[in-house]
Amino acid sequence: MTDMPLPTRLTLDAARAQAESLRRRQIAWQEELDWRCYRLYGLLEQSPGSAALHPGYEHPNPPEIRLGERAFEIVLARRMAAGEEETTWFERHGSTPITELPTHWPAAYARVVQARIELIESDKSIGLIERPEYKRRWAEEPWEKQEQAALRGWLLDRLENLLSGDAALTQAAEGALITTNKLADRVRLDPEFMQVAELYTGRGDFDVPALVAELAASESVPLLPVLRYTESGLRKREAWEQTWELQRREDAIDGEVSDEEERKRRKRAEIGDIPVPPKYQNKDFQKTDHWRLRGGLDVPKERFVSFPLCSKDSDGSLVIAWAGWNPLQLALAIAAHYQKLKDNEGWPAERLTPLIAGIAELVPWIQQWQNDPDPGHGNRMGDYLDTFVNDEAKTLGLARSALRAWQPPVVRATRKRR
Repeated sequence: MTDMPLPTRLTLDAARAQAESLRRRQIAWQEELDWRCYRLYGLLEQSPGSAALHPGYEHPNPPEIRLGERAFEIVLARRMAAGEEETTWFERHGSTPITELPTHWPAAYARVVQARIELIESDKSIGLIERPEYKRRWAEEPWEKQEQAALRGWLLDRLENLLSGDAALTQAAEGALITTNKLADRVRLDPEFMQVAELYTGRGDFDVPALVAELAASESVPLLPVLRYTESGLRKREAWEQTWELQRREDAIDGEVSDEEERKRRKRAEIGDIPVPPKYQNKDFQKTDHWRLRGGLDVPKERFVSFPLCSKDSDGSLVIAWAGWNPLQLALAIAAHYQKLKDNEGWPAERLTPLIAGIAELVPWIQQWQNDPDPGHGNRMGDYLDTFVNDEAKTLGLARSALRAWQPPVVRATRKRR
């Protein structure tokens, strides 16, 4: 984490006060810019007796003003009070309509705003411009939402840091997949996480496992496509996989060490033009969070990879891994988790299948990007893991195609007794 001090309720409230003060100053100076532009375009007449540099419609040092206190808003509020106009301007922007000038304003600024009000009401051109349609809205998220988003981001960063420390390949053999309950046990020992989490939840007795589970689930996407997409999404996924396969074949041709350019050209001609796969839509994903994290091109932006249906009976919380691992690191972590469940827990084939299917899902990418020889295994890692998947599938009594065709068990709804 950074060296910035941890937030407290006191510092957050101070930051809010500072932010609101800066916003009020921005609103005031935006008004001055608007009225300066009116003068520069020749729309204003200099008030009698006013200084040349500071016409009666401008102020050299305006005080902070709130939404609802601009001249046009006061005019609008008066028209609403008189039943001359209906608008949702104030409600939509969270401001309070006022019909009188604030008494805390300096007298000189009050005179400037009064002059503006009178001109809006008397001058057709200014009255047309000083309307809600042409004024800056100053719309923003409520402070409470901004604060929650910032605290949530801090907590998620912390969870990522706890998991990314296990990313070294030398630690993968220890089984780097973790349940959210186990991760909650870690953060209980992290006083900084607990302090920020108390601010985020608004209570000191918050449920740590529930909080960690919610945070992780909202920022995770399942590894297996069948757990990620709907039927329409799976059809689009097939089109993407066909495109990837053609691209790999084309890359293999370009990588050949040969002077036979004519033979390479014929091979490329056999592949032909590689089609552009279709974009995904919200309906193609099983969960809105998956769509939010992936988008139309299915680009991974999640923080965690999830493994539904892969939890031990003694800990039913979601199994996750850090999404920052490369395919080889993730595959080795899954393999270690798989071996533990197979050897120590005695899991049957139907429960082990999604894990070995996850490794099979990663093998093509490992063979493409991380297929370097490994002295410890005496083989290229992509080829080694490909053989591992084949051998384990046979041990489980499954064909390789059965891994790809795996479907999660259907959970039937039970009828409640009356």
